[in-house]
Amino acid sequence: MNKKEVLEIRKQFTPANCAITRICGCYVDHEKTKRLESKEAFLSLPEEEAFKYFDIFKKTLSGSLGKNLLNMEFPLEQEMPGGTQEFLLKLKNSKLEDDMLLEEFYDKIIENYEYEENYYIILIHAMYDIPGKGTDELEMYDASDEVFEYLICSICPVSLSKAGLCYNAEDNRIEDRIRDWIVDKPDKGFLFPAFTDRSTDIHGVLYYTKKSQDLQPELINQVLGAKMPMSADSQKETFQMIIEDTLGEDGDYETVRNIHETLNEIIEEHKDEPEPVSLDKTDVKKIFENSGVSAEQMEVFEQTFEAAAGEKSILIAENIAETRKFNIETPDVVIKVNPDRADLIETRIIDGRQCIVIPVDDHIELNGINVRTIKRPQADN
Repeated sequence: MNKKEVLEIRKQFTPANCAITRICGCYVDHEKTKRLESKEAFLSLPEEEAFKYFDIFKKTLSGSLGKNLLNMEFPLEQEMPGGTQEFLLKLKNSKLEDDMLLEEFYDKIIENYEYEENYYIILIHAMYDIPGKGTDELEMYDASDEVFEYLICSICPVSLSKAGLCYNAEDNRIEDRIRDWIVDKPDKGFLFPAFTDRSTDIHGVLYYTKKSQDLQPELINQVLGAKMPMSADSQKETFQMIIEDTLGEDGDYETVRNIHETLNEIIEEHKDEPEPVSLDKTDVKKIFENSGVSAEQMEVFEQTFEAAAGEKSILIAENIAETRKFNIETPDVVIKVNPDRADLIETRIIDGRQCIVIPVDDHIELNGINVRTIKRPQADN
């Protein structure tokens, strides 16, 4: 799924567009005990309650593709009888009216979701009458030829509100506030089937994680059974390893800076495209070559890439680039530079020592105080 397709499904979570047929929930305590189970028609919910659920479902389809939202495919064995994909299809086709399937689904999550406090599993069934699109990309609501039937699962932590004082308007007094258990925004979730090329894709699932470094492999493997991609944080660490191992001991500041600048240029060129920029081994090789990595260093590139990432691994450009910061660190000094102005930093040999040179204007700021870089010469009396 790309950004446009995710946004198209997100737009369904409004009173005007809502086509949620059924909502089910299971409240689990810190001992993994089911404390509450519910199932009802979504349209029977009070309006204010429905709006709160809309926010949760929108959040489950939010964040950066390749970082918080991960497209995953089912391996063939999971599409066979007894596989996870077949189970999810049964759950969808039941329209969440089969209690045994629901119990099995809840049990799978409870067994494999790593969370030490209380949480609330929300599962909805919905149907989206996909409008056709003309050559001008405008939607034609009278030209629909497919209904997208799907499930969304949101796993939300439940935490106790903070202690404090509050105003009691009825008694006109300040008193101790009653602490409530609050359902927070989702930590994990998924959309099944995927909505690929604006159509039902039973071979894929869109997975949501609030924290990119916390994918929870067991939850993915046991509940979804889909092929898990490398996390955003792992991609960055892998890319850094590829740079270091390719450049070796001769890695210099200018070359590494050029690699990051080239990456940022690629991201900027494709920023309006719905798909994130994906880089395979050949793409990364071109980036290195265009950034000044020597032919001698490139001789070990392919071996280095395959050892660090795997021959057919895909890296997302935004996951491996530093678009918001550019840090230069020594044991005692950290220099933070706007990534767009990394060219301001130079390396020179001065008096036989390796130096980092930063050109500045007439003054700099020291702990919030404007100061001159060089003291004015004293006038002779």
